[in-house]
Amino acid sequence: MKKNILAQAIALALMASPLAASASEAELLKRLDKLAAEVEQLKAELAATKKKTDTVEQRQDALAAAPAAPAAVAVAAAPAAAAPVSMAAASPATMLGPNTVLSSYGEVNYTRPRHDSSKAQTDVARAVIGITHRFDEKTKMVAEFEWEHAVTSASDKGETEVEQLYVEREFNNGLRAKGGLFLIPAGLLNTNHEPTAYYGVYRNFVETAIIPSTWREAGLGLSQTLDNGLSWDTGLTTGFDLSKWDASSTDGRTSPLGSIHQEGQMAKSHDLSVFGALNWRGVPGLLLGGSVFTGKVGQKTPDFAAQDARLTLWDLHARYTPGKWDLSAVYARGTISNTEALNQTFAGQPTPVPSSFYGWYTQAAYQLWKNSDYALTPFVRYERFNTANGYAAMPAGLAVATGPNEGVWTTGLNFNVGEGVVLKADYQKFKVDTARDRFNLGLGYAF
Repeated sequence: MKKNILAQAIALALMASPLAASASEAELLKRLDKLAAEVEQLKAELAATKKKTDTVEQRQDALAAAPAAPAAVAVAAAPAAAAPVSMAAASPATMLGPNTVLSSYGEVNYTRPRHDSSKAQTDVARAVIGITHRFDEKTKMVAEFEWEHAVTSASDKGETEVEQLYVEREFNNGLRAKGGLFLIPAGLLNTNHEPTAYYGVYRNFVETAIIPSTWREAGLGLSQTLDNGLSWDTGLTTGFDLSKWDASSTDGRTSPLGSIHQEGQMAKSHDLSVFGALNWRGVPGLLLGGSVFTGKVGQKTPDFAAQDARLTLWDLHARYTPGKWDLSAVYARGTISNTEALNQTFAGQPTPVPSSFYGWYTQAAYQLWKNSDYALTPFVRYERFNTANGYAAMPAGLAVATGPNEGVWTTGLNFNVGEGVVLKADYQKFKVDTARDRFNLGLGYAF
């Protein structure tokens, strides 16, 4: 009996084995089909992730090529928490395409003289649009177009101008060459002039009256940044035109170089100028530098009495940003030689050509408060300048009195909103011309 039962069990098992094997193969095929579908899904997800990564990398490359590169370097030398920020670093620029970036900055200011409120005024000081296009990873074009004082026409005071327009090529050793209309690397502000990049409603006097910011020339330039923190700039450019000097106007007293600049506008180019600048950022938060610009300014103008006149402008500058502090100082001095004969033709007029002019300032700012959206930074600045510090010797009876050594205290605060907007308020006290004492309010942005 037991043998029959065992025999029947074995027989059933043998009969059932093919069925079990068949069921296992079906299950395996089912699982393989499922795995194949999962692999296809992973491949699709991987492709989508790679596409996103490529897009982000392209944006980062374009942002790295944003305009005002010198400004970005200057900010990099200072802790962003304490210092104003430049246009390049203020907030992400807008992509017009994979290789083209749109940027902009602007400011609206209000001024109320302390002793004559009837002269209070509001001005859309400037609106600027910048475009940077990268042809490849080493070649780019930078352009900036500016409108000043809201309205430009024959009967208005506004201006429309090309502030920068150049092409730059970088070589394998880090050497950069550029050609076109570009900013001269003088002082701290000229290449870093967006309203979010400096303290006070208005740009300081030293870097407007002595160094004529925003100062640009047309020509060729070379630059390089070394591993030891040293960077250098040099170039051959257009210069100033002394034949534009108007001795009957006060423009030359306001800014000697501002009254004879050419700005790439059909600039006389018989006499070209050369410039050089050195900056060192070998210690975190510290920038030390200087520059010199020199060239003849007669421009071979027919019947002009100062054909051999030469302009030389140099400066020393420093900025240190330890922690929440932002400390800076600039000294600038200019000379114009061989002006004796020209000034004799200006006898009796109020503004002959000075042989020397100078200015310096020192400034301290402290980031008093900051959260994720706002930052409040009070500052104080003292500057001293003279736009007519000396004149070449004149015949007896024609001597001209030199200008005053004006001193200006400016104290106020910058209130940053987010990364690209700043509200400003300050008060300026003049040592000599006290009628210019004033309260200022400003709104600026940069991206």
